[in-house]
Amino acid sequence: MAGRNRPVKIAIFSAKKYDREFIGAANGPRHELRFFEPHLSEETAGLATGFDAVCVFVNDQVNAVVIARLYSLGVRLIALRCAGFNNVDLAAAKKHGLTVVRVPAYSPHAVAEHTIALMLALNRKLHRAYNRVREGNFALDGLVGFDMHGKTVGVIGTGQIGTMVAQILTGFGCPTLAFDPIPNKTCRSLGVRYVDLNELFAESDIITLHCPLTPENKYIINAAAIARMKDGVMLINTSRGALLDTLSIIDALKSGKIGYLGLDVYEEEEEIFFEDRSGWILSDDVFARLLTFPNVIITGHQAFFTREALLNIAGTTIDNITKFENNQPLEKVAG
Repeated sequence: MAGRNRPVKIAIFSAKKYDREFIGAANGPRHELRFFEPHLSEETAGLATGFDAVCVFVNDQVNAVVIARLYSLGVRLIALRCAGFNNVDLAAAKKHGLTVVRVPAYSPHAVAEHTIALMLALNRKLHRAYNRVREGNFALDGLVGFDMHGKTVGVIGTGQIGTMVAQILTGFGCPTLAFDPIPNKTCRSLGVRYVDLNELFAESDIITLHCPLTPENKYIINAAAIARMKDGVMLINTSRGALLDTLSIIDALKSGKIGYLGLDVYEEEEEIFFEDRSGWILSDDVFARLLTFPNVIITGHQAFFTREALLNIAGTTIDNITKFENNQPLEKVAG
């Protein structure tokens, strides 16, 4: 893109009001932005006609067909405004010479703190207590929780977010186990003990997921894994939905094997999250079943959603595009 006599044109998909606000402010007059509400998909890829780059989010479909279409339209850069890139066919991007960039670290504090919030809300049944008090019911029956202090927590994935979660948990006085192919020095310094998955499943009172979604760890939490866990275990997922086999999760909730479930992600969230569907009939029977359990809290992929994170996401995304335009070094996922 270097040497252009016109602004770089960027098609921003899955755009919400906050994207317009934060990305627009970070961009200033640098690039020409066009915001599109629809997800990027095979059906909507044509909207990128005339653009040099596309900016996409977690539920945009950037498969081989879409990438070939983008290439034919003259797009040369795919800028992810998120850390995960499991929705992008990297081999196809490399084949067509499209560069893929992302925001590897926007605010580990945001996701880590939301993770802890889910743990505390589930434990102390805040969702149920809130509704009771609003109805004038101040009875405490059924709201008993437990001290977090002294409970063993298993952290799967100790990148920046998992490490931040471990820091908070050790501050609570929770013995913390971890599983990661590459142990983190900061975690070790906190006293976190790295173990294999079987030991983590067997020893943890609470298990929280902070690993990327790869073909190797899809459904890392399945029926066999759940069978090795403690009865009444608390399970938290603020990473990617397909790390959990949801049908096995439902079976374990019904049997009581899983005593608490906190989710900020869902495997089939693309057709549900980020939109107001309050007037719709929910067609996803699996998701609807999850909503029936009183010991389940689901948030709509909002763990990242703090002002600080949005500022960092917007700033890094625009900087990535500017560096690509000027042929400056940048951290690529592909290309």
